[in-house]
Amino acid sequence: MKGFFIVLEGPDRSGKSTQAKLLAQWLRSRRRKVLLTREPGGTRLSEKLREILLDPKEQIEPLTELFLYETSRAKHTLSIILPALASGKVVVSDRFTMSTTAYQGYGRRLPVATVETLNKIATCGIAPDLTVVLRVPGRIFEERERLAQKLFGADRMERESAGFRRRVNGAYKVLAARPGVVSIDAARGIEEIHAEIKSLVAARLGLKEGRARAASGKG
Repeated sequence: MKGFFIVLEGPDRSGKSTQAKLLAQWLRSRRRKVLLTREPGGTRLSEKLREILLDPKEQIEPLTELFLYETSRAKHTLSIILPALASGKVVVSDRFTMSTTAYQGYGRRLPVATVETLNKIATCGIAPDLTVVLRVPGRIFEERERLAQKLFGADRMERESAGFRRRVNGAYKVLAARPGVVSIDAARGIEEIHAEIKSLVAARLGLKEGRARAASGKG
């Protein structure tokens, strides 16, 4: 049985993590076996690399940063994503290769062709069956960012310059226009966004959107 690979993408503070969790819960309520994961992360090694990459005390060159992300991704793909898909699970990932293209390619201004070649190598050539990009207007994004930093502080990537963040946000506008990518307005309420994502996924998987039964566990 072939699995199905869904990726939620977008800049920081776009609500990806929240929507990924809601989507996984809804899919489980529809009796689908689900793996919810994230990048960087998903394995013990990848989570350790995540800590390094997001540590505001670390000084990491753009090229070094790129290879650390790809190392994390290779382990994540080989150990987690590919086995889950082979077993027929729906894999829901908070970020994947598009993030590296946006942040390290457009944001860090590394050659995009090089970034995407390394993306392909690290993923063994697999691609999501559905990529959903959550778009946030600049003004709302800045408001969310200020609130989050006040409450939680900022990681290394979130402490980048305004110019860096603008390049990343601009990158998502470009990348969202690629074939197979669906762009969603993330300036709305959580439930409204969730409803739109559910509708997209239900159509792809042939699921009904009616009242959900109790979730059946992690699957």
